[in-house]
Amino acid sequence: MDIDEALEFVRHHHRAVCVTRRPDGLPATSPVLAGVNGEGHVIVSTRETAYKVSHVRHEPHVALCVFNNAFFGDWVQVEGEAEVVPLPEAMDGLIEYYRGISGDHPDWEEYRAAMVKERRVLLRIDVSRVGPQLTG
Repeated sequence: MDIDEALEFVRHHHRAVCVTRRPDGLPATSPVLAGVNGEGHVIVSTRETAYKVSHVRHEPHVALCVFNNAFFGDWVQVEGEAEVVPLPEAMDGLIEYYRGISGDHPDWEEYRAAMVKERRVLLRIDVSRVGPQLTG
């Protein structure tokens, strides 16, 4: 599997487990929804106050295990360096994220207000490694 194949999988399958590293070096996991932006980055919406945000700021390498809606079956792992994109810079990316996963929102002004109220940020991941390479 190459990066383009993995990104295509993430465009159609959004459920994932995000793995970050805590300051003590141990892994931390959290369920997320992942998408792919127009530049080919994997993107995740989260709250500014989430532990994964502080973990990424401390150690930017992350991994996502992305699986299909049935859970069992096809899956991919994507890894790379993540960047935390805060508001207001994140707003256009948050809209792109929503559209890529859920389609059009019935009220974009309401959506924007919710993103501000929830203190949303984007994790933008530059994917450098994917798998699985073998099945077995």
